[in-house]
Amino acid sequence: MEAWKVHKFGGSSVADAACMQRVARIIEGDPATRKAVVLSACRGVTDALLSLISLAERQDPTLEDRIQELRQRHVGIARELLTDDLYDEFVLQLDQDCHDITGILQTVRLVRSASTTLRDLISGYGELWSTRIFERLLRRRGLSSGRVQWVDARKVLLVEWGPLGPGIRWDQSRENLRGQVVPDFVGTLVVTGFIATDTQGLQTTLGRNGSDFSASIFGSLLDAREIVIWTDVDGVLSADPRLVPEAQVIDALSYNEAMELAYFGAKVIHPQTMAPAVHKRIPIWIKNTFAPEKAGTVIHDKTAPSPLVKGITTVEKIALLNLEGAGMIGVPGTAHRLFGALREEGISVILISQGSSEHSICFAVPEVEAERAERVVRRAFDPELREGQIQSIEVNRGCSILAVVGDGMAGAHGVSAQVFSALGKASVNVRAIAQGASERNISVVIDGRSSARALRAVHSSFYLSAHTVSIGLVGPGLVGSALLDQVASQVERLRRDFKLDLRVRGIAGSKTMRLVQGEVDLERWREEYAAGEGPVDLERFADHVHADQIPHAVIVDCSADAEVATRYAHWLSEGIHIVTPNKKANSASYDYYERLRDARRAAGSHYLYEATVGAGLPVIQTLRDLRETGDEIRRIEGMFSGTLAYLFNTWDGSQSFSSVVRHAKSLGYTEPDPRDDLSGMDVARKLIILGREMGLRRELADVEGESLVPAALQKCGIEDFLERLSEFDAPMLARLQDARARGQVLRYVGSVGADGKAKVGVVELPASHPFANIALTDNIVRFQTARYDKNPLIVQGPGAGPAVTAAGVFADLLRVCAYLGAKL
Repeated sequence: MEAWKVHKFGGSSVADAACMQRVARIIEGDPATRKAVVLSACRGVTDALLSLISLAERQDPTLEDRIQELRQRHVGIARELLTDDLYDEFVLQLDQDCHDITGILQTVRLVRSASTTLRDLISGYGELWSTRIFERLLRRRGLSSGRVQWVDARKVLLVEWGPLGPGIRWDQSRENLRGQVVPDFVGTLVVTGFIATDTQGLQTTLGRNGSDFSASIFGSLLDAREIVIWTDVDGVLSADPRLVPEAQVIDALSYNEAMELAYFGAKVIHPQTMAPAVHKRIPIWIKNTFAPEKAGTVIHDKTAPSPLVKGITTVEKIALLNLEGAGMIGVPGTAHRLFGALREEGISVILISQGSSEHSICFAVPEVEAERAERVVRRAFDPELREGQIQSIEVNRGCSILAVVGDGMAGAHGVSAQVFSALGKASVNVRAIAQGASERNISVVIDGRSSARALRAVHSSFYLSAHTVSIGLVGPGLVGSALLDQVASQVERLRRDFKLDLRVRGIAGSKTMRLVQGEVDLERWREEYAAGEGPVDLERFADHVHADQIPHAVIVDCSADAEVATRYAHWLSEGIHIVTPNKKANSASYDYYERLRDARRAAGSHYLYEATVGAGLPVIQTLRDLRETGDEIRRIEGMFSGTLAYLFNTWDGSQSFSSVVRHAKSLGYTEPDPRDDLSGMDVARKLIILGREMGLRRELADVEGESLVPAALQKCGIEDFLERLSEFDAPMLARLQDARARGQVLRYVGSVGADGKAKVGVVELPASHPFANIALTDNIVRFQTARYDKNPLIVQGPGAGPAVTAAGVFADLLRVCAYLGAKL
């Protein structure tokens, strides 16, 4: 004869008439000929029944109204689902139950107290009502696969409560079932979940997750081939989807994996409720009532080595207690005294961690138990505390436990390193660590405020979800706009091909900023930014970008603002990564430059600024590679300004020098204020950046420079400057003509040597010189080193323009993501 199949439906699955119809269709669609259907009460009914007891204890006058509300809810469901005769049968029983409840609660009202037995009696009515409706619904629908029989679990399950909860009297329960269901029964049993009978013959419940437990028990009693737990999720997820939206349904879990995940808060069948099924090796399926076509998750006795990590979960509102003292070292029985005292007080310990020195023991308890746990421990070790053998008992509240679970972790190299690397990159501090000898669980205690960020970081590090990066862009000007457009064109490809989720969550200009809880729609970022707010608050902006729920935060500064640059050190110290083409920070005072480096090292933050020199050209990276491989940098010289390269490449005297400057600005080849280019200050800043990368301690004032900005125009407004620059065209034209007469060309060149001397200015070069033969806006940089002495190393390419500069910034952004663990 075909083996039984057990289905269990929770409260959300039978919440109303429509839900019950859905459940009926699922049962009818199951081809199994022998099925047992275990139901919970309709959603919220058990809580409503328990609230009746509270109302009675308070002698609340609304008690009768609340009873009638429960009656009307079930009458309404029955009226929708049942024909007249079946409906009348149900309502007759329902009215008798409500009469009984009223009588019981009248007793409670008089004595103002309810015993555990009374609470169990009242709270169990919900399952009686839901199953009676459902059994009649199946009969009304004419279920084709045999008979339909209602089974009152109180007449089957005999339990005895002990320290570990309800224990099943298996032999008696099995005998009781044979008395209720004939051995050759073919059809569908509709079974009340949650309720049972104790050894005194009184109604009791199976406690928390009691209906799941009922399903597992009946699965064992019936020797079922499988148990299906129907819920409102698609299966067991790799993480909490509220914190990790990309959490995936796990195809299969071993019993041990499921128990570990459930213990640490995952939405899985409770470990205790699985025990009967585990004992009989019955597979348990977790499926979605509202999407029955989804495959779901199977929990069984098989272990799959891949993936290494199946799920990551957290337990919130934890307190960590630490007992510390030299007097504990080598003293046997300390742990026994500690945990024995806690056991006597009924305090559950969630996690234990002890160093091999035995100098300290720390353990985690629910935060609500922290104060009581501290009192218990202080009382237990009072003599040692007074004598100084134990120095301290510390309590850290507001913690969380993050647990990484997977059978495949056993014996696998580098799993712990990957966990702690992910936490470190997300700036999450670990306070305590615990791992069992089975190696299927690594648990860490962290600050509760970092819980979401930690969960996302570790989840993505094992490729269970995308690496999520929160991005804030400062300066949506020419370069910033080009960058956002470039990111928009690639964001879907990066998410699809590399599991990299770039989320622009803030854009800040000089007067307006736009902050978004989710992410800016990059296809229409201009409209979103236009709807922003003012004034700009960069502190609030950074706090928003550095969200607790997202593991990594990057601020991309595409402005040329010195005030923004002054915030870099603080942002880096807070664990925010920075990518920028803004030269103001690295060319500021050397003291501030050192602060940036110290802040980056202390917080483990990343600070990338390749685009500060040469736009998208690998100038800084080339310099670093030369130095890190032991080369000696003797001299760097070049044309570092795409703007000035463009001016001296295109100006042939047929147009005025001032008109060429205005045209270059219109093309986006100049800084917002062209005087930053013409003054040589932009080139000087680049020389200082390169000099510091060479290891030179130089200040901007140390650069000897030639400015092309007339003294009379240095302090006027930008528009004024552009209008009046033509007044000084004649001297520039004369200089060009003199150079031509000697067969030379004019170029604006900067150089810095190992001796620290740095200089920028216009020089005359022969027409055959490499600097005289470059494309319009090219930068060209020559590295003269010990290895590249006679034939210097040259890096050349476009060095100006929003697109190429943005591309250099984008490349740095992707490098940061790679450092954070993205596989690009």
